[in-house]
Amino acid sequence: MKRIIVSIAALFAAATMMSAQSMADATETAKIANEALSSGDYQTALSGFREALKMAEACGDEGLELVSTCKNIIPKTINALAVEEFQAQNFDAAVAHFEEAAAVAAEYGDEETASKAAERIPQVYAEKGKALISANDYDGAIAAFRKALELDPANGNTALRLGQVLEQTGKGEEAVEAYKAAAAGGQEANANTKLATFYLKQAQSLLGEKKFAEAVEAANTSYGYKATPQALKMAGLASQNGKKNAEAIKYFEQYLETNPKDANDINRRIAYLYLQSNNKAKAKEFFTKIADDPKYGAEAKQQLQAIK
Repeated sequence: MKRIIVSIAALFAAATMMSAQSMADATETAKIANEALSSGDYQTALSGFREALKMAEACGDEGLELVSTCKNIIPKTINALAVEEFQAQNFDAAVAHFEEAAAVAAEYGDEETASKAAERIPQVYAEKGKALISANDYDGAIAAFRKALELDPANGNTALRLGQVLEQTGKGEEAVEAYKAAAAGGQEANANTKLATFYLKQAQSLLGEKKFAEAVEAANTSYGYKATPQALKMAGLASQNGKKNAEAIKYFEQYLETNPKDANDINRRIAYLYLQSNNKAKAKEFFTKIADDPKYGAEAKQQLQAIK
């Protein structure tokens, strides 16, 4: 931007030697626009440069240098106006100006400005989505994030935010797809954590509904995304309730390897599962583990005596 201002200043000096009044008027108009630009009044500057462009084009060969200068600065001025609107969180106005900057820059052959302006548009939609979440407008936020991803499909951060608001509004299947897109877009660790938590909650809900096989499947899916002790315990509880003793034992023993605080509770469960499976040796092993527990000790000793 500074280089353009300098080039315009040089043009003003050259213009004093021109005799044509129309060219002098065009140069003066550009000079006023440049002053507005320097003071940060982008709207006034834009109007001035556009007027100067028309006037210079009407001057034929004499106005070619000013035409080139105006075409160079107009897209950048529109882009600056868009940035200003963006910073003020006037998101719709910012999008409109960035789109205009990209189109005008492309028309004038300014590929760099066209590219930069186009790149900012999905960023505006993403920020709009975040602002709408803060305003509790979740449907609006979803629409904004979807638009941002339409323009920039590989943006993992935006996909992750979309997944969060979809999950928050009860759109579970859509949230899963968004999280998968986030993982593919460079947010694999965060997305997998979200997916693991989502399926763990699903497993807990299915367990409450007594859909034990489905609960085990959901818990295993959760564990596949992130190996957490909670997923193993959930799979064990669902298997136990579904009368799948061997599977329950397997999951609970894996869970114990994580050194949980409720180890004695799980040892008790495993002991009874082995007892129900008529494996008295293993049942004795696990009842022995809790024989000194303040809560389960007396019960364990009683069972150990019965096994003898």
